[in-house]
Amino acid sequence: MGSLLTSLLGVGSNPDIDVPDPATGLTPREKMAVRRIWDIVKADIKQNGIELLIIFFKSNPSHQRYFEAFKDVSLKDLPSNRKFQAHCTSVMYALTSVVDNLDDTGCLVEMLTKLGQNHHRHGITRQEFIDLKEAVLKLLTKKLASKFTCEDKAALSKTLDVAYSVIFTGLEGQNL
Repeated sequence: MGSLLTSLLGVGSNPDIDVPDPATGLTPREKMAVRRIWDIVKADIKQNGIELLIIFFKSNPSHQRYFEAFKDVSLKDLPSNRKFQAHCTSVMYALTSVVDNLDDTGCLVEMLTKLGQNHHRHGITRQEFIDLKEAVLKLLTKKLASKFTCEDKAALSKTLDVAYSVIFTGLEGQNL
């Protein structure tokens, strides 16, 4: 059964499955885990985005001040606020773009540097991104339960750390 499973998953025949990509440090196994998990998440991207930012604001109420369009909207009213919904969807599409471009580091670096630069203009710091990562991990732990394994969590955490290293460069007004 084990060899059948590894054959079906395609990992048994690949001796490089645990060899890190020199550009990202992510292994093919980690990339597969992140893609598998994110495929589940993006099936309901808008609702998951809403839940993500609700978790983010519940854990970090002061962060809502950065969002002019809904900074004064109560947590209970946020899910029905169209501007909030639009931003939630944008956040999820940005995260999806990271996952979709894990093998295209040139594109990924440009995209993430620009994301950092755009957020720099709004006064966003590293801490808000770090807090968002925690919210992402909380959301997936809650939503996916046993489907979100320790290995999946480690792979996603590492992926976000890699992405954040580039975002932080743009956030601090630097170009790569």
